[in-house]
Amino acid sequence: MQKPTIVMGVIGADCHAVGNKVLDRVFTMHDFNVINLGVMVSQDEYIDAAIETGAHAIVVSSIYGHGDIDCMGMRERCIERGIGDIPMYVGGNLVIGKHDFSEIETKFKAMGFNRVFSPDTDLELVCSLMKSDIEQALHAEPVAEAVQ
Repeated sequence: MQKPTIVMGVIGADCHAVGNKVLDRVFTMHDFNVINLGVMVSQDEYIDAAIETGAHAIVVSSIYGHGDIDCMGMRERCIERGIGDIPMYVGGNLVIGKHDFSEIETKFKAMGFNRVFSPDTDLELVCSLMKSDIEQALHAEPVAEAVQ
């Protein structure tokens, strides 16, 4: 498989750049072609970049706790723009306050994210899961429309 292309960045008004640079470096070292949009990225900027580059996945980071607000409706926007099946990943400090991670994961999966990563997730695991998911998506059969 050629290097999978991922579009990544820090969503919304979040300007935490250090973690973004760490992720970029780790993903690059694990043979991803990384399109790093930087910080304060809008949903449409992610989607535009994914379309323009033919990306295999979108990786959203959020540290400032408003990820749940910033990510709301993103899968729907992808569907509207014609990339509804693109794998989407999100990670970081996604909500304000103390919450059980399973609640956060459920919330983001309901928004259409394929995987949700807590701030302490091992990045080796993240890379492995993303590669596996992308490989699987590339070999998935298109779903046939039911004939009525």
